[in-house]
Amino acid sequence: MTIPNLSRNWGLAWIFLVVAIALHVADEALTGFLPLYNSYIESLRDANFWLPFPTFTFRAWLSGLALGVLILLGLSPLIFAGKRFLRPLAFFLGILMVANALGHIGISVYLGELAPGVYSSPVLLLAALALLVATWRHRCLSDTTP
Repeated sequence: MTIPNLSRNWGLAWIFLVVAIALHVADEALTGFLPLYNSYIESLRDANFWLPFPTFTFRAWLSGLALGVLILLGLSPLIFAGKRFLRPLAFFLGILMVANALGHIGISVYLGELAPGVYSSPVLLLAALALLVATWRHRCLSDTTP
C-alpha cells in the first residue's frame, strides 16, 4: 500500500471518528447526560472534597464540546497529509473514545436501562477502533515504505 493511500485511509478514519463524536455529543445533549454527570460529580465531591472534577452549565458543556469537535475537524487536512506527529493524538483519542463508548454501554448494562449517550456508543466504538487500526497501519507501513 502506498503512503498516500495510508494517509487517505487514516484521514477517513479520523473524519469518521470526528463525526461519531459529534453524533455522541448530540445524543448526550438530547438524552440528559449532563444533569446525571453533574449530580454524580457533586456526590463524589461531597464524599471527597479534594476531587478536582468540575460541574458544567449546559451552555458551557455544549460549547466546549462543539469547539473540541471543530478543532479535531480542523486537524483533518494534517491527518490526510500523513503528518506523523499527530499519531500520538490519534492513538490517545481512539483509546479515550473506546473507553467512553464502553463506559456508556457498561453503565447501561449495570443500571439495567439505557443510559444517556448509549444510543450513539456503538458508532463511537466502531469509529474509535477504525481510527486505532488506521493509525497503527499508518505507523507500521509508512515507516517501512521507501
